[in-house]
Order: sequence, then structure tokens, then C-alpha cells
Amino acid sequence: MWTSNVGQKLDYSPVSWQEYFEQMEDVSVGQTDSRDVFRVYKAGREGPLLVLLHGGGHSALSWALFTTAIAARVGCQVLAMDLRGHGDTLVRQSDDFSTQTMSSDVANVVRACHGEIPPPVVLIGHGVGGAIAVHVASNALMPTAVGLVAIDVVEGSAMEALHSIQNFLKGRPKSFKSLDHAIEWSVKSGQIRNLESARVSMVGQIKRLTEEDDVLERAGPARDDAVEDRNEEFYDRSYVNDEENTGTGHCDDEGQGVYKWRIDLSKSEKYWDGWFRGTSNLFLACNLPKLLLLAGIDRLDRDLTIGQMQGKFMMQVLPPCGHAVQEDQPDKVSSLKRNSFHENSRRN
Repeated sequence: MWTSNVGQKLDYSPVSWQEYFEQMEDVSVGQTDSRDVFRVYKAGREGPLLVLLHGGGHSALSWALFTTAIAARVGCQVLAMDLRGHGDTLVRQSDDFSTQTMSSDVANVVRACHGEIPPPVVLIGHGVGGAIAVHVASNALMPTAVGLVAIDVVEGSAMEALHSIQNFLKGRPKSFKSLDHAIEWSVKSGQIRNLESARVSMVGQIKRLTEEDDVLERAGPARDDAVEDRNEEFYDRSYVNDEENTGTGHCDDEGQGVYKWRIDLSKSEKYWDGWFRGTSNLFLACNLPKLLLLAGIDRLDRDLTIGQMQGKFMMQVLPPCGHAVQEDQPDKVSSLKRNSFHENSRRN
């Protein structure tokens, strides 16, 4: 968590994933002649495996601070993955965001990393990632699953909000002058209310668009052999933490193009309904210890309200924070997950 003094100039420069994760890996899955490559970040070598699924438009880097916090509290392994179409993952059908495909992706990546029988798995998902985690669990795609955590995803409120998502997407900036400006916008707009988290996670949400990329983007879908900028590229340049530059970490973007969102979420609209419809009942029906973390009690729908009163799952509300709960309050989230599952596991 960050603090600031009145008059102190805040640092909006990006921070490397290496400050929070132990390893970054590109995992190949699928047939030999048609393989997809998923970017994953790992930490820990023993204990249960926490499979972390980010929300729409975010990336695995949104779990950076949480990973550090949970590793300090309990012995575990962490696998945070960029979902298809997001971050640095490269797949042939990057526009297929069906729950079936995305659920299969999760199972395939875990299998590729840990074999047919992985360690005990706790599925943890935020937003859309939470809905996918529910589908993975309900379809028994993770045979060693021992727990399910959904963060700020509720069918009722999500379905009500679908009509306003396009307006939200149209209202945010289409591009940024630099990474620093993107980080600054994310904090000041309230998308991420924790500056430290924004400095590492926004790198996974935007990419530098060169003139050549701009031509390709205007021409149509990306080529099969196109390779996107990798996160580590941003940390090899002198402007990242160069105090002799402008004193703010901002780079000179002249001739370097601009930074744009890595994924155009508006093009996934036809899948939005399928992500959330029926997830409340699927969540309740999962025969696993379950935890629902919310940014506000007003998000709870009727089915989950009844289920919570019947003791079918643990629930915690964490105000004040925004939708990116695990970014805004990583210490509290990691503490609640540990304590809630310990109590819930004794009940089961």
C-alpha cells in the first residue's frame, strides 16, 4: 500500500513483474500444428496451487501485490495467467471468449505446468475471471480443486450492468502518451486505487503501438505470425526509472508511437451474457469450500443472498475499494482468503 505527503510528487513510472513473482513463462498448449501460447507468472514451489484468473481487460499482473501478500502468510504456489486475448498471451482464435473455450484454457495451462494430477488447487477469479473460475469448478475441469474464490462478480448486478459497459469503454482514453500517463490515469480515474499495484499491473493492459502496428491494425486482423510487445521490453529502456530524464519517469514518445489497450473489449460483447448468466446457481452448486469477496453489499443478488443466509458459502465485504478488489486491498484479501478457508475447511 502506498502513502503520500501533501506536495510530494507521486511516481507513476512502471515497475517490473520481477518485484512480485519469481518466474515468468510462456506455456504452449494444443496440437503440435496449432499451438496457443499463454503467459503465466509463478511464485512458490510447495503447498496448494492458487490459480489466479484476472478480470476483463486486465492481465495476470493484477495479482502482483496479492501474490507477495499471500506468500508472506501461507506456504503455497501461485500460477497467474493471462487469459486469451489479454496481456502477452498469443492464441490463434484471440476473439473466442466463450466460457467453454476460456475454461478449457485454464485447465490446459494448469495441466501443461503441473501434469494430469496437479497439487490441490484453489481457483481464484476476479470479475470475468471469477465467472470462468466458477465454470471450471462446476464442469469438474480441475480434478484436484479444493476451493473456489470469486471476487466482485455477482450474476444479478453483472447482468444489470451489461448495457452500460459499452458506454464505460467509450468514455475512457483510447490511447496514452506513455506508460506513466496510463498509470496516472488509472489511479486518478479510480480504476485502480492503489498506486503500487497500478505501476505493475497497467503494463499488462496497454501496449506500445508503432507506426507499422498502426498500419496492420487499420488493415484488419493481426497476422498469425504477429508478435506483440513483451512486458520485459518496457523495463529494458532507460526511461523507466531514469531520474535524469524528466524527473517524472515520463518518456519522450516522439517517433515511438502511442500506447493503446491490448484488447478491444467492445468486440467481445456477444460473449458478455454467457459469462455471467447462471453463475450464481453454479457457484452455489459447487461442492467446494467457497468464498465470495465483494467491494460492496449492494452487489449481492437474490440467489446469493439466500445462499449466504443458508451458510452455503463464506462472504466478506471490503469497503472502501473499487472493482479491482485484490489490487486495492491486497493485504486484506490475502488475509481473508487464508482465514475463511481455514474455518470453512473445518466445517466440511
